[in-house]
Amino acid sequence: MTDSGVVIVDKPADWTSHDVVARTRRLARTRKVGHAGTLDPMATGVLVLGIGKGTKLLGHLTLTEKAYTATLRLGLTTNTDDAEGEPGVRTDASAVADEAVRDGAAALTGTISQVPPQFSAIKVDGRRAYKSARSGEEVELAAREVTVAEFAVEDVRRVDDPEGAFVDVDARITCSSGTYIRALARDLGAALGVGGHLTALRRTRVGPYDISRARTLEQLADEFTAVPLAEAVASAFPVRVLDSDEVRRIAHGNRISPGELGPGPVGLFAPDGTVVALAEDRPGYAKPIVVFEAA
Repeated sequence: MTDSGVVIVDKPADWTSHDVVARTRRLARTRKVGHAGTLDPMATGVLVLGIGKGTKLLGHLTLTEKAYTATLRLGLTTNTDDAEGEPGVRTDASAVADEAVRDGAAALTGTISQVPPQFSAIKVDGRRAYKSARSGEEVELAAREVTVAEFAVEDVRRVDDPEGAFVDVDARITCSSGTYIRALARDLGAALGVGGHLTALRRTRVGPYDISRARTLEQLADEFTAVPLAEAVASAFPVRVLDSDEVRRIAHGNRISPGELGPGPVGLFAPDGTVVALAEDRPGYAKPIVVFEAA
């Protein structure tokens, strides 16, 4: 069995995140594998997996910043807001100026209100929205506040077509977890009056884990390696080193005095470098939220 830690996979196109988890279970020879946030099948790039005790990290890594490169096509809507959906309204985008594209991207930067795509895993009345959409039912999805730290237009390309030009936009996007890049494509196209959808997406970073550290499934099959648990925690969270008495208390799930690293999560380490837990500071004390090393 592979030691506990984090595996950073460069997900191939046309694989679901579940497919990658299933393959990694076979490569790691353990059932204890999970992911820290899905990627749509058409997307490629960073998929963070937890192995063994590393699965305890996953719920805390999903609330972090993510970065992407994307291509958006203006001039056509789809029912999924990406290239995998059914084509919708077609509009000649030849009159859309490059500067208007950049202004539109700037308007979608910062803290914005975003309605998730109809084909999404959001639950409405206990049912996944995509299941309702597949049955032809349109559900009302509530807008959510997300943060787009960067929506940088890197290239604007004209694509001629007998029915009128498309405009393809290559962009670099950094955003909070829960942001739909498909919805950014949809909303940019709507703001410009021509509609739009996402045609390519590559995730280049999840929190501190970037594409330079990712390995393909083929590479992992040749040599399976994971980021050790202590290194994974230290790269993702502030580090606090405990004394032996604090280690004992935390390992039993008890409180200790608060630290000076903010509310957390904070990685708690023993003097020998072993990662013991993740903790949060509350008024007057620190409380473990995940314990890796039981007493």
